[in-house]
Amino acid sequence: MNRQRRAVVKGLAAVSLTTLSGCGGSGGDSAGDEQAVSGSASANLPGVEFRHGVASGDPLGDRVILWTRVSPVDVLERDAGEIPVSLVVATDPELTQVVGRQVVTASPASDFCVKVDAQGLQPNRWYYYRFSVGDQTSPVGRTRTFPTDQQAVERARFAVVSCSNYAYGLFSVYRAVSAQTDLDFVLHLGDYIYEYGPGEYGSYPGHEPNPPHEITELAHYRLRHAQYKADPHLQATHQQFPMICIWDDHESANDSHITGAENHDEATEGAWSQRKSDAIQAYFEWLPIRAVESEPGRIWREFSFGGLIDLFMLDTRLEGRDQPVGSMTDPARFDNERRLVSEAQMQWLQSGLENSSANWRFIGQQVMFAELNVARTLDAAETAGVADLNGFNGQLLSLNMDQWDGYVSDREKILTTLRDKEIDNTVIFTGDIHTSWANEIQYDPGNLAETPLAVEFVTPSVTSPGFPEDLAGPAAIAVRAANPHMKYVELKSPGFMLVDVTPERTQSEFYYVRNITGEDEVGQLDTSKTKVVGVRAGNARIVEDEPVSRPRTMRTALFHPPVREHMA
Repeated sequence: MNRQRRAVVKGLAAVSLTTLSGCGGSGGDSAGDEQAVSGSASANLPGVEFRHGVASGDPLGDRVILWTRVSPVDVLERDAGEIPVSLVVATDPELTQVVGRQVVTASPASDFCVKVDAQGLQPNRWYYYRFSVGDQTSPVGRTRTFPTDQQAVERARFAVVSCSNYAYGLFSVYRAVSAQTDLDFVLHLGDYIYEYGPGEYGSYPGHEPNPPHEITELAHYRLRHAQYKADPHLQATHQQFPMICIWDDHESANDSHITGAENHDEATEGAWSQRKSDAIQAYFEWLPIRAVESEPGRIWREFSFGGLIDLFMLDTRLEGRDQPVGSMTDPARFDNERRLVSEAQMQWLQSGLENSSANWRFIGQQVMFAELNVARTLDAAETAGVADLNGFNGQLLSLNMDQWDGYVSDREKILTTLRDKEIDNTVIFTGDIHTSWANEIQYDPGNLAETPLAVEFVTPSVTSPGFPEDLAGPAAIAVRAANPHMKYVELKSPGFMLVDVTPERTQSEFYYVRNITGEDEVGQLDTSKTKVVGVRAGNARIVEDEPVSRPRTMRTALFHPPVREHMA
């Protein structure tokens, strides 16, 4: 780790581990609190704007990460120094019932991003927060803490998203997610940004990538994150709900792994280790993710939602992944020494699954876990009359090359743990492939009589493209015909999953937006496409077409209202 990187990580950790003074104390007037923080020095504070909104993430029982970014307007950012930023946290949207306040520093070392680990909060509570520099204020954000293991929880609701390529269209999906009034959190499974230059992967008018070239170094990654965070629809999602996120490959470079990437050329783009380090640094600056002080760059971590859910977030991309094999016929993919995750992460996951006492064990990760039999699928496609078999094969391989199919030994370790330890109620949530899937996970998918060990729900993309329009329908039919453990396959539509959880069942509802190109239809859902799948406790068979779940209008939306009216 270079000296600059070490200094910045140390600085961010110092901010994120500072206790929010006064949390849990008596209420008070928010204006008075901020005046007490700023005092007479307000007149001497620099002019700033909060162009990138607010965000929260990684909620625990007594704390949550709160984030914003300060943009100096009086001077060029390169000439700006440290800026004191005040934070107030309250239990009401008007910020009159204040429970805590703090002053932190925005500085060039962290690209003027501010992250506070707001500690001392009460479990299973909703909060509202705002940042300010003098009388210049951010929008008000809404967030929550998670219930503790000792608290009985009867229900949880969250959205699952991934693959948001700004250059490919409007973030209509984010707007639709923000309109859900009662989510407990948003699960983002990666590809939060894309690294490509103009025209390389998407060319939606007015959404040209910034900077106008492929991003390969720290300043570039920061600018790209800033462009995405300036989008009002993404801001709306962050403003309403805490986010639990992981990266996939495009936060660094396409098909990345521990020693390189498909979209990285060391001869012209420098050392991969430096590019990866820069991408990780920008990610931790710009996302509301809690850093692990002893392991900078670690994103595999665990969350508990009362006794209802234990959630394990994996890093299958940068932490331990060997370079993908060149072909699905390469016998190396069966090599016991090949790794998708490190041995330390694998042992952590196996131990967590075995020792979990929650109703449900959830795994959030990047690439599809279920086995996809490409040869049988091609045969089924030919039988079904798919005209462009070569194109179909190319699509399948682009889906499948760097998934768990290429790392058979690591997948078998998890399957063996589930089988031998008799671990039930396990659900895997996956992103990456821009398409929708509901899969039963079997030790041997070829044995139709075998009882599934788990299920997998794969979320559609926010904008990134799936299969071509004329190929998506026949391809989905062929996939299901050749892979009977894959119960639902939709290969073209952008959208998100809404997951509703009770002790008795986990239900995943696939919602699709009308389009990602029409400004007048942003956030509108095409309800004719809605698909409901689920799994009941104690039985890993997928159940289809149950009624959609009902929102918790009274408990969440009424008593802890969203804050759209407070948006800047």
